[in-house]
This record gives sequence, structure tokens and C-alpha cells, in this order.
Amino acid sequence: MTRHALSVVVPQVLRVWRRQVGLHYLVSTICWFTLISFVWCGANNLHMNDGVRTQDIIAGDVFFEILEPSTLEYTYRLRPAKDFGGTFGISYKSQEGKLVPAVPADACSAKFENADELVGNIALVERGHCSFLTKAINVEAVGGAAMIVTEYDTEIDDFDYYIEMVHDNTDRDTDIPAGFLHGKNGIIIRQTLKKMNLPYAIVNIPVNLTFIQPHMINQPPWLPW
Repeated sequence: MTRHALSVVVPQVLRVWRRQVGLHYLVSTICWFTLISFVWCGANNLHMNDGVRTQDIIAGDVFFEILEPSTLEYTYRLRPAKDFGGTFGISYKSQEGKLVPAVPADACSAKFENADELVGNIALVERGHCSFLTKAINVEAVGGAAMIVTEYDTEIDDFDYYIEMVHDNTDRDTDIPAGFLHGKNGIIIRQTLKKMNLPYAIVNIPVNLTFIQPHMINQPPWLPW
């Protein structure tokens, strides 16, 4: 029943009840129409709150926050490796971990120029030139605790997608967790650290977003989910 209909019907009913059944029933009728109006408004308020749930956003992905530098202080999404490596939150978790851009970036060899900085930390590496598993094995070989892969080639067709990282069907494996970071995030993180002459970013990983409303998540302004 619409509000307009209520405004027409209520006065008519009140006049009839006032003449025929007295004050007692008049009060009862007012209460009933008040209840109807409340339910009608409540249903619309619930409808206004309908929308995407945080659980829909998470969908099996992993999230982390950059705490420093402040210019990168947002929450980022990772697509975890599908069938190799450990698990973020179990194999590796830290409230003040270091995200270190690997040198060389492709991690296709264990001969890292900044191997000492990777020990116990998360390596930020570039997609391509070898399998995802090979990269993880090389990071693990120098003491890296986890790996985040990203795309730096903006001309590639799937630059705007989260890539499913799968095993390369060899008899090898790794114990460290790995995740894929959207290319735009990876480029901005790496460029910002280079511009500020910083060897790493401080991160909190993983972040539990289960009980946070979607509009409260601090998403990067250049890449809303």
C-alpha cells in the first residue's frame, strides 16, 4: 500500500469507526495503520541497504595493507596461487612485513642483487620469462618468506586481470605462499618506492575484511574493485 493510498483510506476509516464503534476501536485502528506504515517504510530501508557484500568482494582472494610509505597506504587484493606453495595467514603472516622489489625483477634466477633484503621478507617480482613456480623456488632459495607477482607490461592483453598462477607440471614445489597483484598496483608501488629511494614497503598481510562494510575498505583510488 502506498503512502498516498494510506492518506486517502485512513481518514475515511476513522470517520466510520468514530461513528459506529467508539473510541476504543478507534485507538486499535490507529495502531494497526501505524504498524502497516512502519513495515512499509522498513521494507524500503532494507532495500536501500541491499548491494554487494564484503564476502562477495573477497571471493577467495587475499588482502594486504601498505602501512609505509603513507602515499601507498591502501588495501590491496591478491589472487593466491592456485595449486602450489603455502598459504597466506598460515605459511606467512605479518603485521609489519617488508615488501621488497626483487632485483632482477623477473626472479628467474636465484642470483638476486638484493638477496640479503629478501631474507624473511616478501619479494615483489615481475611476471614473465619463466614459470610462477620457478620464481617462487628462487625466492625461497635465498630465504624469502613469500612472493607477490605483478605485471609491468601495460601493453599486454591481460594487464587489467588477476592472473591464475598455476603449477608448471614439474616434480618441484615450494613452501612459501604466492599471490598475483594487479599490474597497475604493482607498477605504482614499484615506481613510488623507486622515486622515494626506499628499498621496501611495510605491509600488514593478510588483512581480514570479513566484518568490514565494502564502502569502508580503503581501496586504491586508481583501481577501485
